Amino acid sequence: MGDRTKRLSAIERIIGTERVRSQEELLRLLEQEGFSVTQATLSRDLKLLKVGKVSEGESGYYYTLPPEADSRDGERNYIQDIRRGYMTVQFNGNVGILRTISGHADSVALAIDGLEFEEVLGTVAGDDTIIIVLAPSATPEDFRETIRRRVPGLEE
Repeated sequence: MGDRTKRLSAIERIIGTERVRSQEELLRLLEQEGFSVTQATLSRDLKLLKVGKVSEGESGYYYTLPPEADSRDGERNYIQDIRRGYMTVQFNGNVGILRTISGHADSVALAIDGLEFEEVLGTVAGDDTIIIVLAPSATPEDFRETIRRRVPGLEE
């Protein structure tokens, strides 16, 4: 299990068992478990996990995880986002350039990250281009095979 996956699991466990009221508090709890995370990374993780806030009345708000059905809907939404925006992908070694329809790179990159492709170390999105960095043990064909399997009907 990768560091990111372990961190996301830790966030889910912490939020699922404690009333966390701020990102600062969550950062502190993650540090106690050995995770060193920036606030920007934590914000992206919370967005990826679709973490929301619930009112506690006058006491303020606390973080909450989405219901399981929302997680399944999220995966379907990610697949649709890839289908809507994906055009082509080309690799040079373990770095790839994925072209999207203009304005779709951010949602396609978020979907690739959200679907947790084991082959992908990370993505960087522009307007119509995504830089994809593959894991050292992954090949471009591994990525192509996974995206075709996870996103049925995708045409290159």
